[in-house]
Amino acid sequence: MVVRKQTQKRGWAWWIAEPIVRSALVATTTHEWIDGERIPESGGFILVLNHVSHVDPLTAAHIVYDHGRLPRYLAKSGLFKNKALGYFLRAAGQIPVERMSKNAAGAFDAAVAAVRDGECVVVYPEGTITRDPDGWPMTGKSGAARIALETGCPVIPVGQWGAQEILAPYAKKPDLFPRKLITMKVGTPVDLSDLVDQERTPAVIQQATDRIMAAITALVEEVRGEQAPAERFDMKKQGVRQIGNPNKSAPEDGT
Repeated sequence: MVVRKQTQKRGWAWWIAEPIVRSALVATTTHEWIDGERIPESGGFILVLNHVSHVDPLTAAHIVYDHGRLPRYLAKSGLFKNKALGYFLRAAGQIPVERMSKNAAGAFDAAVAAVRDGECVVVYPEGTITRDPDGWPMTGKSGAARIALETGCPVIPVGQWGAQEILAPYAKKPDLFPRKLITMKVGTPVDLSDLVDQERTPAVIQQATDRIMAAITALVEEVRGEQAPAERFDMKKQGVRQIGNPNKSAPEDGT
């Protein structure tokens, strides 16, 4: 496994968070990083991956940090409502997203600016923890594709598995011991070169989104050693709520 020295300038939030989070992950997980050297050493890019648990942003940050980059997440706006937490997250460079709102455009602009500034922006294209009964990637939302087409940056797919063993989707209590294996496989950049110069029609954006989700799903298949369903789970078609705990009837701001 190739591990790169962290050389990016870190603000105070990173100096506080990194040793705490790393210590917690070392105590509760083992990890297998596959092809991590495909994470670019420099320059702006989007890292896209499947979403299986509320803790997988931490494990994703682990692999990104281990390969010399600082991740910036498109994070649900609800996390920023607490003043102290919001202040901390902004200091760490995280970007609030008001999902399913016209105000989400601000997050798009911030993500584009971050990529153009040479940063790593992490996006979960599904937009929420997967609703697929067996944990497979669902259909994707357009955010990652639109950022990629706007900037022409590399889109690096990751397939990951194991975080759901620490904290199952929407579970209240984590299962910390014995330590859980987190596996992440990094793929080659998703080829969107033929779409970058085309008009940003819904069809073009959908095509880019489908390619991104196909790349992620193929990596998850490799990590799990299983074959994904022929048709990805679609929340709209299945009539499943798109934000919050799908097992609760009252709306809430959650993933």
